[in-house]
Amino acid sequence: MVTIQNIKSLAKEFSHECILIRRQIHSNPELGFEEIETAKLICSKLDEYGISYQSGIGKTGIVGLIKGKNSDKKTIALRADMDALPILEKNDCDYKSKHEGIMHACGHDAHIAYLLGAAKILNSLKENFEGSIKLIFQPSEEKFPGGALAMINEGVLLNPEPESVIGQHVLPTLDCGKMGVRSGKYMASTDEIYLTIKGKGGHAATPELNIDPIVIASHIIIALQQITSRYATPNIPTVLSFGKIIGNGRTNVIPDEVKIEGTLRTFDEKWRYEAHERITKIAQSIAEGMGAKCDVFIVKGYPFLVNNTMLAENIKQLGIEYLGEENVIDLDLRMTAEDFAYFSHLKPSCFYRIGIRNESKGIISNLHTSTFNIDEGSIEPGMGLMAWIALNQLK
Repeated sequence: MVTIQNIKSLAKEFSHECILIRRQIHSNPELGFEEIETAKLICSKLDEYGISYQSGIGKTGIVGLIKGKNSDKKTIALRADMDALPILEKNDCDYKSKHEGIMHACGHDAHIAYLLGAAKILNSLKENFEGSIKLIFQPSEEKFPGGALAMINEGVLLNPEPESVIGQHVLPTLDCGKMGVRSGKYMASTDEIYLTIKGKGGHAATPELNIDPIVIASHIIIALQQITSRYATPNIPTVLSFGKIIGNGRTNVIPDEVKIEGTLRTFDEKWRYEAHERITKIAQSIAEGMGAKCDVFIVKGYPFLVNNTMLAENIKQLGIEYLGEENVIDLDLRMTAEDFAYFSHLKPSCFYRIGIRNESKGIISNLHTSTFNIDEGSIEPGMGLMAWIALNQLK
């Protein structure tokens, strides 16, 4: 019988290697669907550990498989994402990004290290458990349409079919050594909204001769706030925000068109698509009423992420066993999005958080920032916890 102490001992033994893996990946970040060298490193480690795998799933994704005794009895899947972000790193460390303008600013380098560490632990114990553990190294979480969907379309949830999918993600607001879990809906869906208001430009001193897309755009932005304040059901959190407006005129020049870009986030698929229709209708009717035209283009992104209640509660209890009750918290809803959501709509899934914050070391920066970093003390509990959860899910 495998005990927590067995797992913790192996995690301690393998942690230094996994820290070096994380640093190597951090130094050599690659963007979504371009994770060629990252994939080579993962494959080399799986070869070293004696774990069978398939590469090139969803372009650069990798699927490993650890077979225990009676390997067909049950399969669970563990997932880590691989891609970096187009951010210029400002950290001063030995393993700083060597690729200017590209950085692991969301912890995916750590996610790979956690999963490889867990894989090494689990593979060393495969004679002590029944069933199989599928290892999903997924590309392109950061960019639509996402690597999860690509891997699903290429059969990542088949042969063998996992009963559940588990993902672990860093959280910079949570201290190193802690974890967080939430049952039920956890992260929002995300869609990109693109509006183009086409009017008639001209001299700013002769507004009567123009159809001013600047003014029309301002009316549309204000009117669209009704999506969240009046149309959304209060018990369904919804965010509609616009972060980019381009009206390429001058102080005395009214442009012909204005482009607006924003995002819609919510937690209900029916309401999500109803909101798309309302955004389109409001924007177009206001533009037409003021003599212009509005083209609406909505890029449908990831669905909302839902954690299976029974699985999440079980993982919370396993976290308490492994880390101690004082180190496990209940998470709040997040309006951020994750393409792990695709797995959660197809299989009982749980996406939980691992703490990486350490104020004494100055590791306090948020995700997607140029100074983001992790306390590498999270590597040992992160890999051990994943292994402990996986073993218990097979029981």
